[in-house]
Amino acid sequence: MINLGVIGATGSVGSSVMSVCEAWPDKIRVKALAANHKSEKLKALAEKFSVQKVYAYEETGEHGLEEIACDSEIEHVAFVSSGTSAIKALCSALEAGKTVSLANKESIVAAGKWVMPLVKHSEQLRPVDSEHNAIWQCLHGEDKTFVRKIYLTASGGPFRNFTYDELKRVTPEMALKHPVWNMGAKITIDSATLMNKGIELIEAMYLFGLDSLQVDALISPGSFVHGLVEFEDGSVKMLAAEPDMKLPAASCLFWPERFFPCESFKRPAYDVHDVRFELPDTNRFPSLRIAREVMRMKGAYPAVLVGADEAAVDSFLKGKIAFTDIPSVIEETLSAYKGDELHGIDDAIECIDESRREAKRISERFMR
Repeated sequence: MINLGVIGATGSVGSSVMSVCEAWPDKIRVKALAANHKSEKLKALAEKFSVQKVYAYEETGEHGLEEIACDSEIEHVAFVSSGTSAIKALCSALEAGKTVSLANKESIVAAGKWVMPLVKHSEQLRPVDSEHNAIWQCLHGEDKTFVRKIYLTASGGPFRNFTYDELKRVTPEMALKHPVWNMGAKITIDSATLMNKGIELIEAMYLFGLDSLQVDALISPGSFVHGLVEFEDGSVKMLAAEPDMKLPAASCLFWPERFFPCESFKRPAYDVHDVRFELPDTNRFPSLRIAREVMRMKGAYPAVLVGADEAAVDSFLKGKIAFTDIPSVIEETLSAYKGDELHGIDDAIECIDESRREAKRISERFMR
């Protein structure tokens, strides 16, 4: 029986985790739940799983998340929230030796330098995001010194075949319709600009301890293939599966055992001839090029990127800037950064906040 705490239980990935928990009550006991806000959904989850320890970040702040991370009755914590609020709790859980299922990009992108040294073994930190989960599974039992390169896949988003002129006319309503995944607004826009894939490349570099040149992206429409690992002997391992977040969630919770994520889940009847790959076009989608440059620079720049992207996407969703202005705002914010060294997680969080404010100021110059 797994005693589980879930931070971010009401979000899109959190909902997938809770679906797996509901399907396997004889294997998972939910002991604590946390979400950003009090809501009917959080209340309903607490009642469904008979959870006594329920925290809303707006009321308890980091204290509530720390309580879950340090709870002696909990041995596995799923961090599936967005933003930076759970970074310190993540560190506490790792330091306490708890198993962690992680779907929080900001914690690794902005603070990977301090988070990753806390991981005690390869199965303690389990990536839930489908692409990183695929790479994690492909690397299991492998010697990373023989890894030549890893590839994260992207569907290409709803505008994969748009010209640049067509991209300039994209509206928030158009961008919020992802062809494959059902996600929150911010990550859906990031997927449309390919910045989500760029951020995931940075995350993968830290998660798997690789050089920036060893991490790349491929477009794979349909999102059946999630990740590939190329080895020095020329062989390639890849993981392909139905694009459903319940699958990687289940793999993290039950590893190394494999169980269907829920009763309604069916094996897909895929035609392998439909699997194809394309190189991303960084001229039409410069966000991926920007992220690769950030990978090379490292230091504080990943944190700057996170803050700048949040502000630029927010400005686009509010109709203040064009879709094609998003990467321009991010690039100007990176150029404006003075390059101060970060000395810890608090510095990284402050850097994200300051970059968010700077990007908001820069966005005002692009306002239509």
